[in-house]
Formats: sequence, structure tokens, C-alpha cells
Amino acid sequence: MKNHQYYCYKKYSLILIAAVLLLFTACSSGGPIKDVMDGEDMVRSYTMISQDEAREMMEKQDGHIIIDVRRQDEFETGHIPGAVCIPNESIGTEQPEELPDLDQIILVYCRSGNRSKQAAQKLFDMGYTNVYEFGGIIDWTGEIE
Repeated sequence: MKNHQYYCYKKYSLILIAAVLLLFTACSSGGPIKDVMDGEDMVRSYTMISQDEAREMMEKQDGHIIIDVRRQDEFETGHIPGAVCIPNESIGTEQPEELPDLDQIILVYCRSGNRSKQAAQKLFDMGYTNVYEFGGIIDWTGEIE
């Protein structure tokens, strides 16, 4: 009888472990789109893209804007051509005057990718619908001015 109880205990333990692992796997986000809960459903947030994808987007004449969210002194040491400096620290709850169109394509970068993620989220939270974050200038292989 004890062997049967041990077998049942072991079987249920394995099922419990498998269920927990499945739960963690199902809840993890592995895609490039950052999801945010809005209370009822999942909504899209800013999109993380590679620097190659950003470079391809920059070649299009689609009205996009490139935002460098580093401080002004960092921006002046070198930036991606055509970029506009809007420091992450200056992005709050008010729509930046440099970004009048909530549907405009916005490409966001910083030095290493940390501030650009913060800024991209803040812009999305403000109502911007086409925010693309592509990391930091330290990894940029394109032209810098």
C-alpha cells in the first residue's frame, strides 16, 4: 500500500511541476512588441526593432522623425543625421512640441537602449501610435554627424 501512495504522490508532484512550468512559459513575452495591460484587454505598446530595420525605415520618405533622447551635450558629440534631440528627462505627460502628430512614425534611440525604452513607453502612454525603439547609438554602424 505504501508503494501505491508513494507512486501517487510522485505522479501528482510531477503534474504540479509541469503545470507551474507551463504557466511560466505561457506568461513570458518573447516577442518584440511590448504589451501593457489596460485593465480589460492587452493593448499594443511601442515596438522594438533592430538597427537594420530602423535604417531601412529611415530611407523611406514616410514623414518619420528620428528622436535622440540623450541629453543635449551627448547629442552634440554625435548623432544620427536628421535626428532631433528630445531628452528623456524632458518627456513627461505633455506632448512635445516637436511631435505634433500622434500618428507620425517616431524612431527612438539613446546611448545604450535604456533611456530610449523609457522614452518610447512614455510617448506611447501619451497617445503616440507608431513608436519604434531601436536601442543605442553605441551599436549604430551607420552615419553619425
